[in-house]
Amino acid sequence: MKNILQLVIKEYGACWLLNRSLYSLKLKSLRLLPFAERFFEHNAAVSRIDIFEIKTDAIKDFLKKLPIEKQKEIISRADNALSGVLFAFSCHNFDYKNPIDWHYSPVTKMSSPKDSKWYKLPDFDPNRGDIKVIWEASRFTHGYCLVRAFLLTGDVKYFEAFAAHVKSWLKDNSYSYGINYKCGQECAIRMINILIVYLAFKEAGMASSELKNNVGTIVKDSYKKILSNFFYARRCIKNNHTISEITGQIIGAWCCEDDKKVAEMYALLEETISDQFYADGGYKQFSSNYQRLVLQLMECLFSIAPKTGHYLSKKANEIIKNSAQLLFMMQNEDGYVPNYGSNDGALIFPVASQDYRDYRPVINTVYAAAAGSRLYKAGDYDEELLWFVGKTDFPIMAPERKSVSYDMSGYYILRSGESFLVTYLQNYKSRPGHMDQLHMDLWYKGVNIFCDGGTYSYADASGKSLARTASHNVLMINDLDQMDSDGAFLIYNWTKRTKFNMNDKYFSGTLSARNGSYFHKRDIKIEENGYVIFDSVETDIEGEATLFFHSPCDISVREGGFRLMRDKKHLCDVRVNGDLSLCSSYMSSHYYELEKISCVMVKQKITDRKCVFETHINFIDSDKENNG
Repeated sequence: MKNILQLVIKEYGACWLLNRSLYSLKLKSLRLLPFAERFFEHNAAVSRIDIFEIKTDAIKDFLKKLPIEKQKEIISRADNALSGVLFAFSCHNFDYKNPIDWHYSPVTKMSSPKDSKWYKLPDFDPNRGDIKVIWEASRFTHGYCLVRAFLLTGDVKYFEAFAAHVKSWLKDNSYSYGINYKCGQECAIRMINILIVYLAFKEAGMASSELKNNVGTIVKDSYKKILSNFFYARRCIKNNHTISEITGQIIGAWCCEDDKKVAEMYALLEETISDQFYADGGYKQFSSNYQRLVLQLMECLFSIAPKTGHYLSKKANEIIKNSAQLLFMMQNEDGYVPNYGSNDGALIFPVASQDYRDYRPVINTVYAAAAGSRLYKAGDYDEELLWFVGKTDFPIMAPERKSVSYDMSGYYILRSGESFLVTYLQNYKSRPGHMDQLHMDLWYKGVNIFCDGGTYSYADASGKSLARTASHNVLMINDLDQMDSDGAFLIYNWTKRTKFNMNDKYFSGTLSARNGSYFHKRDIKIEENGYVIFDSVETDIEGEATLFFHSPCDISVREGGFRLMRDKKHLCDVRVNGDLSLCSSYMSSHYYELEKISCVMVKQKITDRKCVFETHINFIDSDKENNG
């Protein structure tokens, strides 16, 4: 325990440990002395709520030009929402009952008590299940389905459903009682989504005084909750929660006409952007989806700037532009990026008709807002531009996708012909999420042939397994993870980046793991028809090393290697030295979705403190092969 504490202090900092301890003390005091909650409360008086300007005429015209199947999909999801079946995590149709039970988990069929104070409810409850399943309904992302369906059809039932849901939510969620007041970020997301949807309906000619008053109450209560517990997000979590709650405070303060608070939060936002982003655009939470979540919050901030009178500084604007461009550079043509790091299923503004894994709507919108130009030709993803920027007529100024290194962020991208490979080697200065240093994501002809397993659920054993070393395309010694972990989120004994080098055809990087007990060097070189990869290990640990290759493709193991097929097409052959075996593995493309895939394990004994794997990946042009 002493060694763990020393590592946590060294890696997270003594201030973090102190603040985390103070927050634990706060929770204990609230449970023992409930009246103490009043000392953390703040007054709020909402006097205006029209902070967003939504150009619904342009959005309506855009929606009516979508392919008919996409229009039907929007209307179908909205119709489901009328009866309490919500499109959750951009993947599932979860039945939250009719009328909606805002404290209910459709997975476990259990409800959380709505008359208990938020601080009395645990984050992880095996009976209730994953807290995020309950929170998903209260994020009100289904409101976008309702207003988009209204713009398509003009049917007032969608407005009436939204108004009824807002009213129902207020009735079933008395301030600071229940699970939906447990997290300030959830309050911020709920407040923003309800405001945007309400103002879109209002702009389209649908409004009522009761709905306006109810929305104002949700803004007030959400703002109060964020203010009362912001210490935790700012001093303890220090990730996307912080930016979410800063955004919530900017909006809440503006609605309360508190100009001083608005200015204070914008100043803190600038500081937080500099702290949480690297200058080259990488996000310090080491996650594709959390990077997207924060970029969607930036869309929101770009959108409200004319009302608040505050704009991002030139430095912050450049960082956000670089962040969008980084995702663009490691993107497949269909908009997908590697399923890197923790992925909680969040798409907080689902205002485009693309799949959840398609990042084009967000990347294009943020880049246009920050740079004044767009990255893609016109497409269905432009709807998000209309919601947050109000127009789509930006010049296309996209950089060439090519081999590129982001040394500050630890992203390395190699591109050759119809393939690209992404690997990561961070020099951690903030908490990691997954044990994926030197993981290799490989794409060929649009297929993610070697993939990342994703997340599944933070509260499930499968999710914890997917975060570990063996769920990534890396090398592992015996059964040792790259780092140590405790609970759902605490990872310590971080790996270190010791050496790295890259050019347009070659990457080399070395990590030190487990206090220098082993070093893993990975060299990747582009060849004429694929890649060659050398993985070398130096260690004092006795035993064996295992190299993992996770793939959604059909795999047949052969002597000295294996073959990958997809949809009966031969994609590539892999030659690698060692003892090969094929087993089942899992991949989670969406939160709470698990898909069985395959994994090739290649083993070698560690001899004289080292071993070396040599992997040759040779792509097959199946069209030429068939013609031949």
